[in-house]
Amino acid sequence: MNPFLEILIRGIGAFILILLVTRLVGKTQVGQLTVSDFVNAIVIGSIGAAAVTDLKESGWYYVFGLLLFGLLTIGAEYLAMKYRPARKLLEGEPTVIIHNGKILEDNMRKLVYHVDDLTMQLRDKGVFNIADVEFAVLEPNGKLSVLLKSQKQPLTPQDLQLPTRYQGIPSEMIIDGIVIQQNLKQNNLTEEWLYQELEKQGIKSVQEVMYASLDTEGKLYVDKRQDIMAHVTDITDKLPGKMPQ
Repeated sequence: MNPFLEILIRGIGAFILILLVTRLVGKTQVGQLTVSDFVNAIVIGSIGAAAVTDLKESGWYYVFGLLLFGLLTIGAEYLAMKYRPARKLLEGEPTVIIHNGKILEDNMRKLVYHVDDLTMQLRDKGVFNIADVEFAVLEPNGKLSVLLKSQKQPLTPQDLQLPTRYQGIPSEMIIDGIVIQQNLKQNNLTEEWLYQELEKQGIKSVQEVMYASLDTEGKLYVDKRQDIMAHVTDITDKLPGKMPQ
C-alpha cells in the first residue's frame, strides 16, 4: 500500500478512536485538568500519533493499546469516585497557600509554586493586593480559589437587605439562523410566537439572526448577523504614518 494512503487511513482511524476513548473517559475542560488527566491526555495522544506514523508495526497493536489505556483510565476514575484515598492519590488534594492573610512558604516550596505564580493568579481573580486576601487555596487542577477579607468583599443585596427577583439561565432560541426547537418546547412556545417577536424588531427571516435568547422575565434578546453600528471601538494600536527608517 502507498505509505501516504496508509498514513491517511491510519490517521482517520486513530482520530475516530481517540475521540471515542476520550468520550468514554469523561468530559474535563483543558483548563481543569488534574495531573492524572494531563498524563492520560499525553499518553493517549502519543499512542495515537505513533499509530499514524509507525508503519512498521501493525495498527491493531495501537488500537489495543488505546483501548487498554482507556479501560485502565475508566477503572481509575471509578476507584477515585468510590474511594476517597484513591481519589486523593490520583487527583491530588487542595493546598492552602494563604492562611489568615499570611503566605505559607513551606506549602509553596512543596508544590514548587512561586510568588510570581501566586500574584499572577490573584490578578486573574481581580485581586492586586495580597493584603486583601484571607485565604487562598491551590486546587488539584492548578486553579487558585480566593476568599477576600470580610471588609474587602463586595456588598451584596443580602448585605443591604434588599429584595431580589429570581434570575435563571436564559434559553437559547436561535443560534446561527437555526431555531432551537427543544428550547421552544421547554418554554411552551411555538415558532409562530418566535416569528411574531422577530417581526416586532423588524426581522423578516430567521436567517437574519445570529443569536437570540429568552430570559426568565420573557424578554427576547436578538443579535442580527449584519448589525448596523455608527461606530465600532478599535482597541488595537495603530501608529499614524509610516515607521521611521
